[in-house]
Amino acid sequence: MAKDTKTNAMRKLDSMGISYKEHYYTDTDAVNGMEIAQVLGEDPSRVFKTLVTVGKTGAHYVFLVPVDRELDLKKAAAIAGEKSIAMLKSKELLPLTGYVHGGCSPIGMKKFFPTTIHISALEYETICFSGGRIGFQIEMSLMDLKQVIPFSLGDIIID
Repeated sequence: MAKDTKTNAMRKLDSMGISYKEHYYTDTDAVNGMEIAQVLGEDPSRVFKTLVTVGKTGAHYVFLVPVDRELDLKKAAAIAGEKSIAMLKSKELLPLTGYVHGGCSPIGMKKFFPTTIHISALEYETICFSGGRIGFQIEMSLMDLKQVIPFSLGDIIID
């Protein structure tokens, strides 16, 4: 893979010497997480989407949930210590994180935001998530991810 095709997230991992596996799906029209999991031949419950939210206080939070599940905003608010949480508007994503909708990685955002990953991630040796650009996915272990960004685990999906 040529250096210019690396994303900010991949460059950060490379600079830290942290191993990861790259997945590309640029030759497809897959746009949502379920389609991406199918194109990659992965179990949707180990492919995670990165969701950026804003709390009632105006603070921002990042949540990673399996692509086949939905974020429970009440549970997310409780974990964040907020009265309520809402999804960030798409147009606000790029200026805030440096990433576009569909290509938002928890690694390499302009600024770090408190991050929670659904507890089901513990069931897998590795999980997949956006590599920081549409068409790019990163696969790595939670242990390795913990070296890059601090995160907590929690029950944050709709049952």
